[in-house]
Amino acid sequence: MNAIAQNMLADLTDPQPVSRRKIWVGRIATSLVSAFLLLDGAMKLALPAPVVKASLELGYPASSMLGIGVVLLLCTILYLIPRTAILGAILLTGYLGGAVATHVRVSAPLFNVLFPVITGCLVWTGLYLRDTRLRSLLAR
Repeated sequence: MNAIAQNMLADLTDPQPVSRRKIWVGRIATSLVSAFLLLDGAMKLALPAPVVKASLELGYPASSMLGIGVVLLLCTILYLIPRTAILGAILLTGYLGGAVATHVRVSAPLFNVLFPVITGCLVWTGLYLRDTRLRSLLAR
């Protein structure tokens, strides 16, 4: 193994210490955003009348909600598993980007456009504070 690879491996295995407070803030942020995303995904599977109405207003047929809900649930589960959390965050970012594009397309109010952006920021903030690998990677 060359010196650069050894330094990278050392950085990943010996990250800068982080306070317990920051770790707990990260866990709380992760829990809140994950609870919201899991609930949103479950509602897309259950299809209550308000979800159907909202999807139709956004231009999506009710039949597409099953696929969208499954994708959201799988991305959120990947985000919650420590080993796949970074992949889950990347996939959730793409999902939330689609939500922004959808709201922009239908000229939704500014809050509806910004809410997925705020959610994405919470996803990454929670992950950054609780995941030493991500902090090590970004510390370079």
